[in-house]
Amino acid sequence: ALNMVTIQYIFIDDLMTMEVKETQSNDCNTSLHCCAGCGKTIVEKYLLKALDLFWHEDCLKCGCCDCRLGEVGSTCYTKANLILCKRDYLRLFGTTGQCAACMKVIPAFEMVMRAKNNVYHLECFACQQCNHRFCVGDRFYLCEDKILCEYDYEERMVFASMACNPNSLAHLRRQVSSLQSNSMTELEFV
Repeated sequence: ALNMVTIQYIFIDDLMTMEVKETQSNDCNTSLHCCAGCGKTIVEKYLLKALDLFWHEDCLKCGCCDCRLGEVGSTCYTKANLILCKRDYLRLFGTTGQCAACMKVIPAFEMVMRAKNNVYHLECFACQQCNHRFCVGDRFYLCEDKILCEYDYEERMVFASMACNPNSLAHLRRQVSSLQSNSMTELEFV
């Protein structure tokens, strides 16, 4: 849930503006509207209301980028005693999504890896069969929403094709038993 606050533009009628100008009070001890940002009396025709407080247009600013929040939109965001624009709030406190490997939430400021529609923590971007961590240039495959290294992907494809073709499975069994008998022979001679 976003900590979103609505910003209201309020027009003070000309009569009220005249009364404010006549008092020339900057200490906010009167019943006039005081700015929550600078503490001075608001004498302009327009003021902003946010967080149940009144603000000069120049005083309601994002705590990160200093943009004037009344100009950016009709909302601002609060967290940890900061008033922020939407962009900075999401950058600091938002999320990139859920890691497709570990299923934990990824903070927006964290570096990620992406594969199609999936997002991953850097440390989670590894083969989900053998846990091989990928380096730049490594080939990987996305199979049934799982990341696989080239070796595990090819192995999966071989077994999948054997399940569809019983003749290739019988051929593979003959090869395996042939390899086992050859390796047994070699062991006897060593």
